[in-house]
Amino acid sequence: MKLAVVSAGLSSPSSTRLLADRLTAATLARLDAEPETVELRELATEIAQHLVTGFPPARLAAALDTVAAADGLIAVTPVFAASYSGLFKSFFDLIDKDALTGTPVLLGATGGTARHSLVTEHAMRPLFTHLRALVLPTAVYAASQDWGEQGLAQRITRAGTELARSMHPATPDTAPDTDTAAAAIAPRSVTGAITSADPAHGHRPVPFEQRLAALRAG
Repeated sequence: MKLAVVSAGLSSPSSTRLLADRLTAATLARLDAEPETVELRELATEIAQHLVTGFPPARLAAALDTVAAADGLIAVTPVFAASYSGLFKSFFDLIDKDALTGTPVLLGATGGTARHSLVTEHAMRPLFTHLRALVLPTAVYAASQDWGEQGLAQRITRAGTELARSMHPATPDTAPDTDTAAAAIAPRSVTGAITSADPAHGHRPVPFEQRLAALRAG
């Protein structure tokens, strides 16, 4: 099973690459997969060449093939002008329109302030929905003040767990560390609604009609 990781950070070291690495680690904690990271800043010249010539140089062609062949994708970008970076968008403009169809994608972004925290929703999610990827519910945005905070670590764990489950849905015989998984993702009722009671521990949701009848009787 192959996991592609695309990081669009421009500096070295990069907070974008750091977030990509942590999301990768959280995913691999629950999934036996072979990760391969594509560092876009190393391909900036090749991306520009491909955009104007229509022919990808060898390194870029290999990176595009890595993403297209992956069973799951982690895509992380820094925020520029309240959206993803131009380098990030240019790379995914070169991806074949059908290459990511049905591929689980975990979104991540980094920025200087929390004001850009919705970039994953108003910019990144529509992009990958257009590519017909399976965009996971939890996206992770990390502002400068988030690093070292427990909240960021929890979001990373939740997102990595979602990606691992999407790439390899767990079965009763193969599900790893189910207690920790339940802590990372809130249990759901049989209707799909989030509930604080885990059915695996003997709790069963009470049907709404039964609750309503009890209120009427009272």
